[in-house]
Amino acid sequence: MSEVIIVGAGASTRMKGVNKLLLKINGETVIEKSIDAFQKIPSVERIVLVSSESNFSFFNEIADNYSKIFDVVKGGKERQDSVYNGLKALEKTEDSVVMIHDGARPFISREVIEKVEKECDAYGAAVVAVKAKNTIKQVKDGFVEKTLDRSVLWEMQTPQAIKKSIALKAFDTAFKEGFYGTDDVQLVDRIGGRVRIVEGSYDNIKITTPEDIKIAEIISSEIRKNAV
Repeated sequence: MSEVIIVGAGASTRMKGVNKLLLKINGETVIEKSIDAFQKIPSVERIVLVSSESNFSFFNEIADNYSKIFDVVKGGKERQDSVYNGLKALEKTEDSVVMIHDGARPFISREVIEKVEKECDAYGAAVVAVKAKNTIKQVKDGFVEKTLDRSVLWEMQTPQAIKKSIALKAFDTAFKEGFYGTDDVQLVDRIGGRVRIVEGSYDNIKITTPEDIKIAEIISSEIRKNAV
């Protein structure tokens, strides 16, 4: 069995005042689409929603519509703080695979969820990612230092899955040392854990800017069309 932390505590600063998680795509909010993806997975036992202050009432309202939502907790100053709050809500339940997912990624597929869950169970940690499409340059003081080898570069997505006992150790260690990472599995890296890559989909976008809404509508239309 597995548990899920869906993180929706961001301030939507790049959305020009629009609350991205409450935007509707084909009649359903972004956050509800993200919850639906995990609610339908048989092996998922519990879901914790991590909310901003502004979304807290709405998240509690929609929680009644989902049998697997275990708790709604408030986020912290940084994403790492928010994920940790979610972990603490699950701390007293049995050890399990914990999948951490951005609430603003509404197009994660069942196939990818189940694969990252399986790989985490086998290796202790796993992350969904896609191969870098563009050439990446390392830059210093406004000048290119070198061109990185694109064939070994991957762009991280979510869910990022970690065995709960490993996650608690990784987060506790990071906080004790005053370290803040750019994603969850980086903290596992720091304590010597191995992280398995699971190839995902370029459709698994994170809605961050107004331009992403147009892309999301296209992806949603294609998914609906293919489902018919």
